[in-house]
Amino acid sequence: MNYEINRLLNFALQQGLIRESDVFYSANLLLAKLRLDEFVPEKVNEALRVPDEILGRLLDYAAAEGIIEDTANQRDLFDTDLMNCVMPRPSEVIAAFKQDYAASPELATEHYYQMSIASNYIRKARIDKNVVWKTATEYGDLDITINLSKPEKDPRDIAKAKLVKSSSYPKCLLCRENEGFAGHANHPARQTHRLIPLDFGGKEWFLQYSPYTYYNEHCIILNGQHVPMKISRATFENLTEFVTIFPHYFAGSNADLPIVGGSILSHDHYQGGHYTFAMATAPLEKEYEFAGFPDVQAGRIKWPMSALRLTSENRQQLIDLAEHILKKWREYSDESVGVLAYSGEEPHNTITPICRRQGSAYQLDLVLRNNRTDEENPLGIFHPHANVHHIKKENIGLIEVMGLAVLPPRLKENMAKIKAALLSGRETVADDEQLAVHADWYQEIRALHPEIDEENAGQIIRNEIGKVFMQVLTDAGVFKRDAAGMAAFDRFVKECN
Repeated sequence: MNYEINRLLNFALQQGLIRESDVFYSANLLLAKLRLDEFVPEKVNEALRVPDEILGRLLDYAAAEGIIEDTANQRDLFDTDLMNCVMPRPSEVIAAFKQDYAASPELATEHYYQMSIASNYIRKARIDKNVVWKTATEYGDLDITINLSKPEKDPRDIAKAKLVKSSSYPKCLLCRENEGFAGHANHPARQTHRLIPLDFGGKEWFLQYSPYTYYNEHCIILNGQHVPMKISRATFENLTEFVTIFPHYFAGSNADLPIVGGSILSHDHYQGGHYTFAMATAPLEKEYEFAGFPDVQAGRIKWPMSALRLTSENRQQLIDLAEHILKKWREYSDESVGVLAYSGEEPHNTITPICRRQGSAYQLDLVLRNNRTDEENPLGIFHPHANVHHIKKENIGLIEVMGLAVLPPRLKENMAKIKAALLSGRETVADDEQLAVHADWYQEIRALHPEIDEENAGQIIRNEIGKVFMQVLTDAGVFKRDAAGMAAFDRFVKECN
């Protein structure tokens, strides 16, 4: 264990988490956690990007010595506790970020992101297990991810969770009070969590990275106060302010209503990052003019969901128009296409906004959303329909809206079994309990791809999953991409004028 502690200290030095003057201090913190009595410095010659191998050995020791129970949750809580022994304090992280930002915003976020990986706050080794690919479609290359990064619950952890005393601190996973929180069976450890303060018009907000990154530098921008999500003028002001501070990032918000929200609606927050989604490259297919907003170029983009794109160097005029469109949409109904603003007092219309820079200009994509349900579509009319639930049943939130599918872990094994069935010439999978949900889709693949063989089967299945995701996005579009839908889109724009 003495050597493993030296390895962890060496790793922390290489990654800039600690300095030479911190070595004995950090070593002594580790000794206390591991219930050891002495430390002898040893020379270590290795370069690692993540500390997983070292932590694994330390966790095995802790489990063998009875310091922790050998469950996934206990190991996660304890390895976070160990990494906190080699972490800079929040004030040091903020000071380093400001110093880097003075050189360039890109340098600041790059170093902050790498620190989040090195500290194991972002568990990169797990995230790298996700199955990812792109599927070419008429709307661009859609990103597909089968999420394998979250470990399955251990029955012992589930039993422990039931015994944890209910607490309202922190109020949720997004509250700023999570920074440094030790966690418990019902709440992840956050000792390695570090926040960067932001000022949005005198209001305190914070920047952090998502522990479950789905794309490069996947960040969360959270309100310092635990207040509910609300799409409003302030949303557009905050998103444009964020991309003013970080012009290399995009930022967007989940919608503020159930079903179409796809997120934690109890805490106001946005997501962003350093990544270009297919939606960002979607072209304008029809331009519109909005009376009173001459400096804003506007139009409908070629995308399966219904989205208006506003672009302007005049930030205030852009925000004014976005607010105008939001207010119009909140109250807009068109029964001919199933869009109703209210059921009694219950509102249905909202917007998923995404903001980015185009040189000196600001660009806002406003995706129109409606969360109505009916007997045929109890999960949502503008939601993945039943025929695609075998691939994607969950809410369509910001990440999916932009063209990245986050799919359930079961699909990895399902894909392997479907491939084997196709290659064996099996006529149906309806009699297979695990694959029965895919029975109709399986028949479609067989009919579409008589050329399937061992060499191309995997790619064919991946492409067909991508096509299903494209249909998922089409289902979520409030104005369908047919003559009636596009005419309805035009009527809404006319109403805005």
